[in-house]
Amino acid sequence: MDRVHSDQSDQLANKSTGEPASAEVLGVRVDCLTMAEAVDCCMRFLKTAGHHQVVTVNPEFVMLAQHDAPFRSAIRNASLVVPDGAGIVWAMRRQGFVDAERVTGIDLMQALCVRAAQEQVPVFLLGAAPGIAVKAAAILQQEIPDLTVAGTAVGSPDPKHAAGLCAQIRESGAGILFVAFGCPAQDFWIQQYQEETGARLAIGVGGSFDYISGAVTRAPLWVRGMNLEWCYRLFRQPWRWRRQLTLIPYVWKILREKPRH
Repeated sequence: MDRVHSDQSDQLANKSTGEPASAEVLGVRVDCLTMAEAVDCCMRFLKTAGHHQVVTVNPEFVMLAQHDAPFRSAIRNASLVVPDGAGIVWAMRRQGFVDAERVTGIDLMQALCVRAAQEQVPVFLLGAAPGIAVKAAAILQQEIPDLTVAGTAVGSPDPKHAAGLCAQIRESGAGILFVAFGCPAQDFWIQQYQEETGARLAIGVGGSFDYISGAVTRAPLWVRGMNLEWCYRLFRQPWRWRRQLTLIPYVWKILREKPRH
């Protein structure tokens, strides 16, 4: 089914059914919804049969998907794909999705933890460097006292560790699984093993544990408000310059596409 809607009336009609409208950014599916709508959608997934994967897409994801068909397919087949990146929102608005707004992985994770606490849904934190997930969990529980963290694990996307990790998550009874293996490893891992974990909802959250734990400082709110978080990250982590180079061909490709209104 073609999920691309080129005008605002189509977006509103689609929203009336409860299903977000979707854009295609250089052939990569991205859903158009607000943070509040994304959280509501995720919480509905917990009450729906099956196992639901959420992907947080930024320009790096899109450029990787250009030459990685399995990754592009994993994104397309996810239950929800949110625009994590100012460059994605910009591309969506050029297509006529004027209501598009950024839904970052870390903000979605924190908002879901608040709702999970309210609805008594246990969460599990998987990935990041040793000690980071544990510290992130402790901070989340301090900030959200009613939150139940069913467990944490360092783990790795290596298939030889999958059986043990899946058993640990399944036995914890977690309903929401946050995976911080980095792109695209976390998204492939969820696609392949989520059902074995028993978690109804699984989200790849990249470096979110690092930010929550304080291991990495996040950009101030005013910087985020100006959509310059990528610049702040580059300043604090100059080794990322190679990754940021992907923005140049990304912008060029988007500009070559004819805007739709």
